[in-house]
Amino acid sequence: MQQIRTILAAAEPRGDVDALARLVGQVEHTGADAVALLGSLTGGDGDQQAAHRALLKTLGPARVRTYWVPGPMDAPVAAYLRESYNMETVFPLLRGVHGTFALSEDYVMFAGMGGEIVDHPDAERDEQRTLRYPGWEVEYRLKVCQALSHEYPMVFLFTTVPARKGGDQPGSQVVAELIKTYNPRVALVAGGQGVRHELLGNSLVLSPGSLAEGEYALVDLHQRTVEPAKLR
Repeated sequence: MQQIRTILAAAEPRGDVDALARLVGQVEHTGADAVALLGSLTGGDGDQQAAHRALLKTLGPARVRTYWVPGPMDAPVAAYLRESYNMETVFPLLRGVHGTFALSEDYVMFAGMGGEIVDHPDAERDEQRTLRYPGWEVEYRLKVCQALSHEYPMVFLFTTVPARKGGDQPGSQVVAELIKTYNPRVALVAGGQGVRHELLGNSLVLSPGSLAEGEYALVDLHQRTVEPAKLR
């Protein structure tokens, strides 16, 4: 049984198949036990279904457990879900966790929600032009964590950053509260360029930078340490 300790985390490929292929090539070199990808998989233009297919086919040969959530640009959701279903059938190590969860062989729980998360309860929900969800829906979808968070170590994946007390950057209070409530070992969030990490409660919150800029990060799930890296 494969033990997950080191996670190779990356964000915002935005349709760059070449960058993603180079990232997959780093799995064996780095000794990563799993891959986590978050943020907009596609560039948001053209045939979205074909773009998702190309990205997910590129992830398939990684030969380690691979988890992802989509970003706001990955609408319409039907194209994303259809290709996720197809590729997960062909490559059983791939698993999208948009609004759901998955357990690894060694019982690490990966859960998350992609798209833009808006705290206001009356925020417009959209899955056609963009992926955008009110915070209450995210809380509802991840209620399953209530029953499992005390049993298994957890990794959260979001494409919206949590709000920070006294911070000068925008963020979601709902995401921050979900992290505090369920206390994952690591929360991965798409946060623009540059690898950044901090503690929120007892959870390590990591933004792995922009894959389009060649940035990614390795995170030790046990020690909760981060190693920034660049594509070769």
